[in-house]
Amino acid sequence: METFVIIKIFFLTTLAFVVTMMWTPLLTHFLYKYKLGKKIRDGGQAPIMSKMHEHKSGTPTMGGILIWVTALVLAFIFFALAKWTDLEIFDQLNFLTRSQTWLPLGVLVTSAIVGLFDDILNVKGIGPNGGGLKVKHKLLIYIGIAIIAAFWFFFKLDWDLIRVPFIGDFQIGWWYIPIFIFIIVATAFSVNETDGLDGLAGGLLASAFAAFGIIAFTQGKYDLATLCGVITGALLAFLWFNINPARFFMGDTGSMGLGVALGIIAMLTNAVLILPIICLLFVLESLSVIIQLFSKKFLGKKVFVSAPFHHHLEAKGWSENKIVMRFWLIGTVMAFMGVVLVLMDKIY
Repeated sequence: METFVIIKIFFLTTLAFVVTMMWTPLLTHFLYKYKLGKKIRDGGQAPIMSKMHEHKSGTPTMGGILIWVTALVLAFIFFALAKWTDLEIFDQLNFLTRSQTWLPLGVLVTSAIVGLFDDILNVKGIGPNGGGLKVKHKLLIYIGIAIIAAFWFFFKLDWDLIRVPFIGDFQIGWWYIPIFIFIIVATAFSVNETDGLDGLAGGLLASAFAAFGIIAFTQGKYDLATLCGVITGALLAFLWFNINPARFFMGDTGSMGLGVALGIIAMLTNAVLILPIICLLFVLESLSVIIQLFSKKFLGKKVFVSAPFHHHLEAKGWSENKIVMRFWLIGTVMAFMGVVLVLMDKIY
C-alpha cells in the first residue's frame, strides 16, 4: 500500500511540474499582451527599495496563478475521473478528500483569488501610491479567512489539540481559535513579505511544502501529502521562469494563497510548533519588518537599511542571486531539520 502511495505522490508531483511547464507560455503571452506589469512602490515611501528595483517595473505579475490553478485542476480532474469511471486506478490517484484536502485546497484558492484582486489593483495603479491594498487591509483579509478556518477546525473537526514535540498533545479548548488565527495570519504575512526577490519566496515555499508533505506521509495523511507534492511540483515549474531575471513575479495571488495554505497544513498535521523551524527565514523576514516599523515609530531611527531583511542585504551590496541562493540553502536545511524533529518525536 505505502509503495503505491509513494508512486502516487511522485507521479502527481511530476505531473504537476509538467502540466505547469506546458501551460506557462499561455499565461506568459496573456500577461505580456495585456501589459499586466507590477508597479514598483513610490520612492517617497520606500526610496532605497524603489531605486534598487526600478528596472523591474512593468514585469508581469500574477504568476502565482500557475501554482494554484494547476493544483485545483489536477485535484478536480482525478476526482471526476474517480467518480465518473469504474477504473480503480483513478480511485487510487484521487487525492481530493473531505477529511484531508478540501480545506487546504479551498483556502488556497479563496486566498489566491483575493490576492489576484490585489494584483489587479496594483497593475491598474489603484490604491495607496498605486500599489494595491494597504498592509492593514491585507491583514484584515488574512484574519477573516483565518477566523472561518479556525471555526471549521474547532466546531466541524472538533479539533483543539496542540502537539508539543517530545512532550505530548494538549487540549487547549477555546484557546485553539486565537492561536489558530495568529498562526495563519503570521504565516501569510511572512510569505507575502518574503516575496521581494526573483525566486526567493518560490524556492523557500517549495522546500516548506515538500517538508510538510513528508510529515503528512509519516502520519498516514496520504492525500494531504499528495496535495503538498502537487503544490511543490507546480512551484518548481514556476521557479523555472521566476529565477533571476524573472519572466514574471508570483504576485499576491501566489504569496497570499500559498501562505494561508501552508499555515492550514501545519495545523492539519499538528506540527504548528515545527512550522517556525521549517519556515525560519519567513519568520525572520517578517520580524525584520516589525522591528523596523517599531524602531521608526518609537525610536525615530531605522535598524535596517531597508526592510524586509533581504532588501537590507541587497542595500549592503549583496547580489540578488547570492541572497536568493543562500536563503534557499538555509531554507532547505531548516526543512530537513523540521522533518527530523517530527520523526524523532514519533520515535521518542
